[in-house]
Amino acid sequence: MFKRMLIANRGEIAMRILRCCVELGIETVLIHSTEDAESMPVQLCTQAVCIGPAATKDSYLNVDAILTAAKAYACDAIHPGFGFLSENAEFAEKCEENGLVFVGPSAEIIRKMGDKQSARELMKKHGVPVVPGSDGLVEDAKEAAEIAKKTGYPVLIKASAGGGGRGMRTAFSEDEIEQAFESARAEAKAAFGDGSMYLEKLIVNPRHIEVQILGDRFGHIVQLGERDCSMQRRNQKLIEEAPAKCLTPKSRQAIAKAALKAAKAAGYYSVGTVEFVLDQDGHFYFIEMNTRIQVEHPVTEMVTGIDLIREQIRVAAGQKLSMKQDDIKIHGHAIECRINAENPEKGFAPSPGTVDFLHLPGGCGVRVESALYQGCQISPWYDSMAAKIIVHAPGRLEAIRRMRMALEETVIEGIDTNIDFLLLIMFNPDYMLGNINTSFIENHTQSLLDWNKASKNA
Repeated sequence: MFKRMLIANRGEIAMRILRCCVELGIETVLIHSTEDAESMPVQLCTQAVCIGPAATKDSYLNVDAILTAAKAYACDAIHPGFGFLSENAEFAEKCEENGLVFVGPSAEIIRKMGDKQSARELMKKHGVPVVPGSDGLVEDAKEAAEIAKKTGYPVLIKASAGGGGRGMRTAFSEDEIEQAFESARAEAKAAFGDGSMYLEKLIVNPRHIEVQILGDRFGHIVQLGERDCSMQRRNQKLIEEAPAKCLTPKSRQAIAKAALKAAKAAGYYSVGTVEFVLDQDGHFYFIEMNTRIQVEHPVTEMVTGIDLIREQIRVAAGQKLSMKQDDIKIHGHAIECRINAENPEKGFAPSPGTVDFLHLPGGCGVRVESALYQGCQISPWYDSMAAKIIVHAPGRLEAIRRMRMALEETVIEGIDTNIDFLLLIMFNPDYMLGNINTSFIENHTQSLLDWNKASKNA
C-alpha cells in the first residue's frame, strides 16, 4: 500500500479521498489554491500545499506545480478525484514519467475511451449497441446535414473530446444544423482544445442509465449494478438513484452484460462508468465511458456496501479486487441529491458567499458528503455543488420519504441553495411514480416554482 498520496482536487471529493486514506493508513498531501486556503480538506490533511491563485489553470490544472509538490513531499501516488485532471491522459503519462502512480486507468485507456468517436467504434466492434449516427468524425456542417438526412431528425452534435455536457448541441431540422454544429465546435475548442465532432440520432426523452464497473490489473472485472441519472438540468445531473426502477430483470441483466463487454473491450482497470441512454421502448444504447470515480458513486456504495474509493486505491497499488461478481448483491434503494449554491427562482444563478449557519441531517440510512462548515466560503471560482445528501432504505418510496426528511432537516444560511427545489421534486407525483427522463426538470421547473410560491402565500 502507498505511504503518502497527493490529492489533486478540492471540496467534498477531496474529503472523501482523505478519509479513505486515513482508514488505509496513508498520509495525505493536499494541493490547493489561495481561494481554498481555509477549506476543510486543507485543515484535515497531513500536509497542505498552496500551488497557485484561484483560477483553475493556475492551480488545480497546473500540472507542473502538482507534480513538483508530489515529488517535494515524497508522494507515491496522485489521486485526481473527478473533474480537473481525472481524465487527462497526458497528466497520467507525466505521473508515470515522474515515478508516481496515477490512481486511475492507464493513459492509453483514458485516451481510448475519452475520444467519444473512437470509443463508439470500439463498442460497435465488440457488439455493444450504440446510437445510430456518423461512422467517423464529421468535418463540417454540410456533412452533418447529409448524415442527419439518413438518421432522421432530431440529431445530437457532440464533441469527440467532450464531457460534462459541453460541446453538445441539438438540431431538430435542417435549418438548425449549421448553427448547432458551429456552436458546438466552438465550445469544444474553447473547453477541450479539440473541435472534433461527431453526430448521433437524438433519442427523445430518454433515461440516462449508467453501470458502475470495477477492474484490477489481473483481468478481473465486475459490475456493481446500475444508476438512474435521468434527473438532469442542462446535461448536469441533479438527482441520482440506484437501482433503476425502470429496468426489468431481463433488461437489467442485458445492460450489465453490455457494460462488462465494454469494459473488457477497453482492457479496463480501476473504477469506471459505462453510460447508456434508454429509449421509451426499453432499448439501450452506449453513449460514453467515464474513466474516473463519479460524483454519484455513493448511491452504488449504499446499495452494495462496497467502498469504491478504497477499491480504486487498492487496485492502483497493484492489489487484486477484494470481491468477485457473485459476492456483489444489491440491497434496498438509494437516492442522492446534489445541494448546489444557486437560486432556482433566479434562473439557477450561482450564489457564492459565506455560510453563516449550518445544520446537516443525520439518522438511520442518511449520509452527507460535503466540505462545508459554519463560516466557510462558497467560492465563485468553482463548481456550485456544496454538498451531497444520500439516503438508503429498503424500497424506493421509503427512500423518497427519508430524503424528504433529510432535506427538511438541512439548513444552510448565508447563501441561496436548491434545497427547497429538490424537496418539491420529492413530492412530485410523476417523480414518485418513477415517470422521469432527462427532460423532467426542464419540463417541470416552472410548475414546481409556481407550486412553491403558491404554498408560501397560502
